[in-house]
Amino acid sequence: MLYRPRRLRKNSIVREMVAETRLSKDMFIYPYFVVPGKDVIHQIDAMPGISHFSTDTLIKDVEKGLKLGVNKIMLFGVGDEKSEDAHSAYDPHSLVPVAIRELKKNFGDDLYIVTDVCVCSYTNHGHCGILKDDYVQNDVTVDLIAKMALNHAEAGADMLAPSDMMDGRILAIREKLDSNHFENVAIMSHATKFASAYYGPFREAADCAPNKGDRKAYQMDFRNPAEAVREALLDESEGADVLMVKPALAYLDIIAKLKQNSDLPIACYNVSGEYSMIKAAAQKGWIDEQKVVMETLHAFARAGASVITTYHIRDMVENNWI
Repeated sequence: MLYRPRRLRKNSIVREMVAETRLSKDMFIYPYFVVPGKDVIHQIDAMPGISHFSTDTLIKDVEKGLKLGVNKIMLFGVGDEKSEDAHSAYDPHSLVPVAIRELKKNFGDDLYIVTDVCVCSYTNHGHCGILKDDYVQNDVTVDLIAKMALNHAEAGADMLAPSDMMDGRILAIREKLDSNHFENVAIMSHATKFASAYYGPFREAADCAPNKGDRKAYQMDFRNPAEAVREALLDESEGADVLMVKPALAYLDIIAKLKQNSDLPIACYNVSGEYSMIKAAAQKGWIDEQKVVMETLHAFARAGASVITTYHIRDMVENNWI
């Protein structure tokens, strides 16, 4: 036989030499949930190893992460006032902008801060926009999202990650930022965020489950790959800097399609349900957690993601998996 592919699988040295997909710490963003109060570290039952933090304990935990090379985080606010108009989403004294300012005061440019830009945690009905006749209104929500984005930029956020899936919100955010001299603040669009059952544990963590109906009228139908590409390319045309696929594990084909159709960096969000399933199976002894985590994250990178938001990263660096 002229061709024996096993020659390049003989031992770990040659396997490492010819590996086509590689992971590094630089690829990962670690999500945090910020809550009111002081000295708060509250374990989230549905997400083992993940906690709610008040701003003071958040700073301490971020400092530990920085020492391990975790220098990119994504912030979610949990516990601000909820209302019909979600006005606390753009209040400069709400949890996320306060946390941004404190983190920047402590760590400056050593820490890259991404913020979730969506109003589901700020509405009293749990939907990602303003409701009228039980339908989320697109254009008035876009105005609200742009105000929230500017609020985060003014506090010092480096990148904004709008996850609401309203039509036209990337252009509205870009214009709002540029007209207020924040042209260097980047946008990582949740370009293809699917109406998924994998978000269950997150809705406990972020206290944002809809109290009626569902989000299928604005989040994407998981049956539609061509529509996913159209959505992403619209966001690219409106000024997105990075395109995100969410969830990740069930949507590797979408990651690959975006990689083929766009020159922008492709990101994915390894969401709460994906994380919690691995944790639950590992706790039962049914799987080897390290091996399954690393196989999963390599799959994201192999499909084309160069930016990965995941709750696994602290386990990875603290246990020297990477």
